[in-house]
Amino acid sequence: MTETILTNARIIRPSREIQGSLVIEDECITDILPHNLLDGIDLCGAILIPGIVDIHTDYIEREIAPRPSAKIPLELALHVMDLRALSCGLTTICSAARISEERDGAAGSWRGDGLALARSFQNLIPAMRAHHLIHIRWSTNFEPVEHILDQVLELKSIANLVYNDDTPGQRQFRDIEAQIRQRATRQNISLEEARRLMDERTERARRINNRAEVKRRIAGSIPIGSHDDTTIEHVIEAHETGATLCEMPCTIEAARKAKELGMMVCMGAPNYYRGGSHCGNLACHDAMAENLVDIICSDYHFPSMLACALRMAEEGMSLSAAIKMFTANPAHYLGFGDTAGSIEIGKRADLVAFHPHNGYGDVAYVWVNGKERFSSLIDRDQPGRHPGEERKQSEKDGVAAD
Repeated sequence: MTETILTNARIIRPSREIQGSLVIEDECITDILPHNLLDGIDLCGAILIPGIVDIHTDYIEREIAPRPSAKIPLELALHVMDLRALSCGLTTICSAARISEERDGAAGSWRGDGLALARSFQNLIPAMRAHHLIHIRWSTNFEPVEHILDQVLELKSIANLVYNDDTPGQRQFRDIEAQIRQRATRQNISLEEARRLMDERTERARRINNRAEVKRRIAGSIPIGSHDDTTIEHVIEAHETGATLCEMPCTIEAARKAKELGMMVCMGAPNYYRGGSHCGNLACHDAMAENLVDIICSDYHFPSMLACALRMAEEGMSLSAAIKMFTANPAHYLGFGDTAGSIEIGKRADLVAFHPHNGYGDVAYVWVNGKERFSSLIDRDQPGRHPGEERKQSEKDGVAAD
């Protein structure tokens, strides 16, 4: 048995905060004490929270293709993403892989083969330090899908599947003329030809809806959600076809309907931190003002997660309530809330110690399955010294650090 003691921490429990110590034995939390211990790793007053559970991130695209024409091998991209996630306090990361009829792009790109990317992910995940899972962004506008769903069910690292309607001019990207111009530029064709191709795609998308087949094949096996719902009808359709999550609703009406139907609602941390949607859709602040948001995800920017939680606390929310939106609630949606997602005796020791600094979270340590997986090493106030050295020196001098 391996025992690790963490002491002198602000421990964020599900409903309250305590100052004290925490004991880890092997992979689990075995004790939480409301006082500091002489032994153990001195966290120097750091905030100690459960590891962040990120149910949706597109970040891997940035590492695979840091420039549109510069491709990086997936092995290196995932390795760097793993380290970056840990340094931002994320211990469970669900990376997006898009599955649609458009599979002619580079692996990891929006037009790439998402199923192939998911398989590659699964092979590389065991070597990673954090928990990595796959978030399937599923196009609802292609068929046949039976053989693809069979392969999805075989992938044990699939965390969730979220409907993404590809019908042009709908949901997040409602400006059809902007899409036509973008297509003309990307494919180096005339606007007339781009408009003709867009009309064909629109007609094809409107004829096909595979949601019912997805529900029939995977509901109960993989959590289902719906992305960019804009109208009440969108939400009703998603709910009727197995979705329990409304992810990044584009309008307040959609978010309200989702909550009315008992669905969880997820919004992006950058939306909250920046004060609004980068593409003009529903602002996270507005949805939270009506208590419509349950989960915050990174979307495309890992550092916004801790920064967002701290800003929520600055704006009046208890830190315990804020942290639940990044940890316990997403763990519940993914189906492992009984074993992780909160600091409680018996739960998995995925933990993050950090200090607030200039409005963001400066991560000092991360533990995954009870093992230290990240350390910033240097104490900001005493350059060149490990945070634990002050405690060790004090013990040498016969003084307990507290």
